[in-house]
Amino acid sequence: MIRTLRRYEFSAAHVLARSDWSDERNRAVYGKCANPAGHGHNYRFELTLEGAGPSGDALDAIVRSRVLDELDARLLNREVAAFRLVVPTAENIARHIWDTLCVALEPARLTCVRLIETGNNSVEYFGS
Repeated sequence: MIRTLRRYEFSAAHVLARSDWSDERNRAVYGKCANPAGHGHNYRFELTLEGAGPSGDALDAIVRSRVLDELDARLLNREVAAFRLVVPTAENIARHIWDTLCVALEPARLTCVRLIETGNNSVEYFGS
């Protein structure tokens, strides 16, 4: 079995807060990340694929049109429909990338999305 790993980057801002919670509860759960002004990250993510599928330029074009164009240089909570009702945590961003790409990359099988939010915080999502 051969696995292909491809890396991408985008910059985005977010606010970690639920609209149905009070400011106090949001701060208790999300800390300084609940600041209503938001904060940004230079995200990196890695896709791991198994099997034959798009590679190189074709893969890059799919990722650009379906993920990077949607997320790059955005305030996720306000500018990306998927995060209007879902808190854009690293976990939820990784899940969103998976959901956006898993069918588009067939016949290759997406096996992992790894999202690196900071040098100390990354998540891996293996699908549902």
